[in-house]
Amino acid sequence: MNKIEKLFGNPDFIILDGGFGTMLQQSGAEVGKVPEVLNITRPEIVQDIHRKYIEAGADVIYTCSFGINDYKIEGCGYTVEELTSAAVKNAAEAAVGTDVKIALDIGPIGRLVEPNGNLTFEEAYEIFRRQIVAGKGTDLIVIETMTDLYEMRAALLAAKENSERPVICTMSFEQNRRTFTGTSIPSMALTLEGLGADAIGINCSLGPAEFLPLIQELSQWTELPIVAKPNAGLPDPKTGKYLVGATEFADYAEHLADCGVRLAGGCCGTDPDYIRQLKLRLSSAASNRSEVEIPPAVCTPESIVLLDRPRVIGERINPTGKKKLKAAIAEGNLDYVLDMALQEETEGAEILDVNAGVPGVNEKEVIVNIIKKLQGNVSAPLQIDSGNPEVLEAALRLYCGKAIVNSVNGEEKSMAAILPIVKKYGASVIALTLDEDGIPKTVEKRLEIARKIMNRALSLGIPKKDIYVDCLTLTVSAEQDNASNTLEAIRRVKSELGLKTVLGVSNISFGLPQRPLINQNFLQMALTCGLDLAIINPAAPGMVAAIDVYKLIMGIDRDARDFIDKYKDTEAVSAAPVPEKKTVSAVNQKEGTLSYFISNGLEGPCRELIEKELENRDPLDIVNNELIPILDETGKRFETGKIFIPQLILAATTAQAAFEVIKKRLAAGGGQSVSKGKIIVATVKGDVHDIGKNIVKVILENYGYDIIDLGKDVDPKVIVDRVVRDHVHLVGLSALMTTTLGNMEETIRQIRQAAPGCKIMTGGAVVTKDYSESIGADYYVADAMASAAAAKDVLG
Repeated sequence: MNKIEKLFGNPDFIILDGGFGTMLQQSGAEVGKVPEVLNITRPEIVQDIHRKYIEAGADVIYTCSFGINDYKIEGCGYTVEELTSAAVKNAAEAAVGTDVKIALDIGPIGRLVEPNGNLTFEEAYEIFRRQIVAGKGTDLIVIETMTDLYEMRAALLAAKENSERPVICTMSFEQNRRTFTGTSIPSMALTLEGLGADAIGINCSLGPAEFLPLIQELSQWTELPIVAKPNAGLPDPKTGKYLVGATEFADYAEHLADCGVRLAGGCCGTDPDYIRQLKLRLSSAASNRSEVEIPPAVCTPESIVLLDRPRVIGERINPTGKKKLKAAIAEGNLDYVLDMALQEETEGAEILDVNAGVPGVNEKEVIVNIIKKLQGNVSAPLQIDSGNPEVLEAALRLYCGKAIVNSVNGEEKSMAAILPIVKKYGASVIALTLDEDGIPKTVEKRLEIARKIMNRALSLGIPKKDIYVDCLTLTVSAEQDNASNTLEAIRRVKSELGLKTVLGVSNISFGLPQRPLINQNFLQMALTCGLDLAIINPAAPGMVAAIDVYKLIMGIDRDARDFIDKYKDTEAVSAAPVPEKKTVSAVNQKEGTLSYFISNGLEGPCRELIEKELENRDPLDIVNNELIPILDETGKRFETGKIFIPQLILAATTAQAAFEVIKKRLAAGGGQSVSKGKIIVATVKGDVHDIGKNIVKVILENYGYDIIDLGKDVDPKVIVDRVVRDHVHLVGLSALMTTTLGNMEETIRQIRQAAPGCKIMTGGAVVTKDYSESIGADYYVADAMASAAAAKDVLG
């Protein structure tokens, strides 16, 4: 039984409370920089809000602790423990004499986690752990309003490892069905359910009408109870009032129920009347969730790979027999590893096998560094390749998404050590059909081992769809009968056990001539027997093409669309495979360009190329005719949804490495400065949300502007004084809360008075183009790239 069901029984619906911040604003209390301080200074206000939601029919109230973390409460005079315990006490006192459950409310830290920012995963985990330990005495834990799956991962692990309470996880999505950082709904569901969340869903961001397609998609990707806590639409920036009333809000409740929502409440703009109407509407509704079969898949935050057809696992990030890769790993040259991964993706790998087993190195430390490097730069999910449980756990802990573990075998020692780790981190696992006696010579014995591993995995709660069987093959030159046994074992694992299959195909040809010929034909035979995952070198002649042809002939590639799109411009080739040629292809030439290095986060090669270019080119020529156009093109890809915030920041950060080389050359030669001018950025007074402002800062710095970051909660006078003192011609103002928009308007008024020639750009979640114009701003910037366009317009 799910922990949610154990806590609440089995009602059709569990009613959550509404917007706490909305109620604080309505109370007239002086909220200040850290609203949660009211838990200590004005506990009666906090308790009164809780009671109003209880009276409205809420089954769960969230503690007033959303922003209680070291970063957000800095300088407030209280500790995390003091504020959290006070928040729990206030909720408990309000709920006395009722059956209402109390949820410890945890929100985002307010800083970007690596690779998007400088907060490490371990630091994020510790911040959340401290909140969870301090929040003892609550019935459950809610982690909400997250946009970064990596940050959510840190919070969920902290909750599961430091508490036995049920954990609800909700993220905030935009209308493009992605979070601010690009996380997709399927990726969220696969990752969080795998990590042990007890209920998952969506909160904030949008109104109930816009929630419908999001919840519908989520319902196809999870069997967990689904949570919906939408906003009351969007706020009117001028009045601060939200556009969806309580009755209209409740009208959508039955539609959400039809999508399988079990836990429903409200977020920004909702008050007790919304919850009362919601409760009333759902009292006559029924949860109509239909059975859903979640397909086998692995994922990164932005993309998933469904195992609905044969897939390619790239095998080259394995140092066995590779002198250059061994040397790169030993030297810590992660750019070499990354470049290899990027090449494999280009060549057709859909999943990347990663092995760091080099003699003399700390395998655990190395694989952690590789995982961090790759997951910030490649789009393919990873397969963690190690037989060492400590290495596997360290890698899986930091991997953001759903990975494959390679591998477990039929030995008791292996199953006991590895399968619990697979379960804990929600990974898929490759089951090798070998045991203490080695690789069996018979098909029956291989099936017996596969069945043993499957049953052990199922007993631990690992879903059947996450078990992939490797029937193993040895070189046909030494074990000729083994090849046919492997093929027959694949067929029977599929038909008798109903499991997915995987195979290291190139093992078949060791020690023989014409290896590509053998590999390609063996792969085709394995595919017809039911092979799902082929571990191959995607650059080897004919291998990826063999899979493409198989999908075409078997009708997987409907109407030959993929095949035609991929091969329509290629010249006719002989059916016979040709030996590999060590020539530089057009693709590889492209891979050596500055654009390639910046787009893919290869800082080392980027610096080297800039150093070389500076031998014959003027520094500012490189800036204006190379770096800026590359960043512009990256911006266009971001605006068209081809890349997301992590990739945008990655490119900007790598470009910064190039700028640093150029700045040093200019400084050494006494040449012209690379700076294009000064820009002030600040979050307005009363607003403590600064992630958007920080991203703008990163982008503008990498266009060559000097950024004066005044931080968050900045008084208008501080901004005006800096504008006048430093003769600044462009100011960027950010706000996330409707209550602080008045301070944005006041800041603009004071800047206009003191420096009429200074231009102003405004942005933030609650700012609209119309409102920006109405308060006298010169530019409305919807995202970081829009701020770059405004900067170029003003400063060139």
